[in-house]
Amino acid sequence: MKALTSTQYFFNKQTAFYRGKVRDVYTIADNILVIVATDRISAFDHVLPKSIPYKGQVLTEIASMFLDLTTDIVPNWKLATPDPHVTVGKRCDAIPIEFVVRQYLTGHAWRIYRDGGRLLCGNVLPDGLKENDKLPQPIVTPATKAISGHDEDISAEEILSRKLLSPERWEALKNISLRLFQRGTEYAASKGLILVDTKYEFGFIGDTIYLIDEIHTPDSSRYFYADGFEERQANGEAQKQLSKEFVREWLMKNGFQGKEGQQVPTMTDEVVQAISERYIELYEQVSGKQFHKQSVAEADMASILDQAIAAL
Repeated sequence: MKALTSTQYFFNKQTAFYRGKVRDVYTIADNILVIVATDRISAFDHVLPKSIPYKGQVLTEIASMFLDLTTDIVPNWKLATPDPHVTVGKRCDAIPIEFVVRQYLTGHAWRIYRDGGRLLCGNVLPDGLKENDKLPQPIVTPATKAISGHDEDISAEEILSRKLLSPERWEALKNISLRLFQRGTEYAASKGLILVDTKYEFGFIGDTIYLIDEIHTPDSSRYFYADGFEERQANGEAQKQLSKEFVREWLMKNGFQGKEGQQVPTMTDEVVQAISERYIELYEQVSGKQFHKQSVAEADMASILDQAIAAL
């Protein structure tokens, strides 16, 4: 299986290039972004040594679908998807805050709760909950968007006191996040899934808010299977889920959590294939469509992108 690990293009009117953990980002004429979702995979703020075939295609196609399904809630940055790995869109002034919405006590929130914490980003969590229990209502738990290293939890009070957002913009973005989450929850339920938690990122063009980056993908969201959820909770069993969490669990099981001195475990071909298959499974479950694998052909991609940019 061939994976798209990196790209090296230079487009007409290109003004900048940035390589993130998993995306290659090209800026065109200072107002258009070409974002290539490569098959690189990261966990615990480390890019793993092997890429995962079709991962970038899965992320792009799921995000594109949900961006199209939420334009009535908020405009978004997407203009075109000229290739299964690529989105062309508007460059926005990004807000350095991730709007994380949680409906279930799992992951980061559960670890804080398990260790005695009952306050998460200004939200008070009730006593007596178990891992993966449903919260009384969805909560917004913002995090600062770090250029490198770990993102950090932040409360609404801190956001306002540090003047990262005005009170009006905070309320608007919080409400948009909750509406997007409700839309994602309803869609997931129609596919036999539970949207557990997710994150949204926003930017501005002038005074207009835009939804940017990806939405409701396995890298930005966590899903449980609805069938058998209540029974598993009652029996204290682990939930059957679709997300990147299984990659983190595999790393932790093999002694890696991104801490100093730890080594990433060997990623055999079998491990890589298993991760690839899980991403494809999530695509098919979420979209309700069969996944069609697209071959990686950089020369063709460059031609397609140039044509798409010229047409904008």
